[in-house]
Amino acid sequence: MKDICHREHRVHRECSRAAGSSGFLCDLCALCGLWFVLSFVPAQATDTLHLYNWNNYISDATVARFEVECNCRVVQDYYSDNEEMLAKLAAGASGYDLIVPTGNAMESLIRQRALRPLDKSLLPKLGSIEPAYMNTVFDPGNRYSVPYAYTLTLIGYNDAKMRELQLPVDSWAVIFEPHYLEKLKGRVTVLDSQRELLAAALKYLGYSANDTNEEHWKQARDLIIRAKPYWAAFNASSYIKELTVGNIWLVLGYSNDIFQADLDAQKAQRGFRILASIPKEGAVLALDSMVLHKSGPRPDLAHRFIDFMLDGRNSSELTNLIGSGNPNRAARQYIQPEIAQSPAVFPDKAQQVRLEMLRDLDRHQRRVLSRIWTEIKLK
Repeated sequence: MKDICHREHRVHRECSRAAGSSGFLCDLCALCGLWFVLSFVPAQATDTLHLYNWNNYISDATVARFEVECNCRVVQDYYSDNEEMLAKLAAGASGYDLIVPTGNAMESLIRQRALRPLDKSLLPKLGSIEPAYMNTVFDPGNRYSVPYAYTLTLIGYNDAKMRELQLPVDSWAVIFEPHYLEKLKGRVTVLDSQRELLAAALKYLGYSANDTNEEHWKQARDLIIRAKPYWAAFNASSYIKELTVGNIWLVLGYSNDIFQADLDAQKAQRGFRILASIPKEGAVLALDSMVLHKSGPRPDLAHRFIDFMLDGRNSSELTNLIGSGNPNRAARQYIQPEIAQSPAVFPDKAQQVRLEMLRDLDRHQRRVLSRIWTEIKLK
């Protein structure tokens, strides 16, 4: 169709020259102009993939390459937290072909019957995913999901400042203990996420990130409230920039965001590095997967996008550009050596045993957590 339009445009141009300045067009020009309008506009309007994804979770180059390959447009909306995404969908948001939820949020979407089952015959590259990331408790048999990438929720820090202040970076203590925070007051941010912040506090207290004992939750709440006066903000999006320019020295954040902040700081020649550390008490690993929402009008394009991202080169670009962990075996050969050796991107076996994936909560637990979160925010 694109070739026909180009050919008709050339005919139109030649006819215009022949017509001179009279302003009259030949019949062919009128017909080819009508053909161009009728053929081009519906394709542009129809061939659109609607993607609902995390902030900074795919490169512009990857999107542009897919648009060229499928002759379509990718329209993106963004969220910075699973709860934000779930709340927006619960409020009636629709029309998303693809969403990239974390495991516990995907579990909730499956229970709500909000997802469309995959047609695996349209995913010939599915075998490239590491078996360890398939067949999870969230989606046994991967009826609905294909692993996309993973991140760790850990400590990110300004290396120069933390060495200058002689503060530890291997423990959640530096986020929660006042005797450390006194040296960092106003220079610390934590994720504006109920589950992630509570999980870090629970791990520091020696509990599982998935502990649902209300007394343990209250202990975690009190730990957070005690530390809160020293923090600058609850921040799940702009903390990358704050780290990069040196306004913030310590964060509880996502590994790929910390990776991006370090790249930006080096590019701007800030004179310091932004590094990441997995706390010795353990941390959360979030496996994000591509799923088809039932309201999406283009499951065909959604399947094409999933298989496109299963290609090793395309998948590796996500890791090379934004530092996401990669569950795709076919991508490993294309990942930059410095990234492949980073424990914040590819933790070793000793670190992996200290990592947990968050499970979904039931309705009662969500109400309790919401009440605890309100208490934290109001203090």
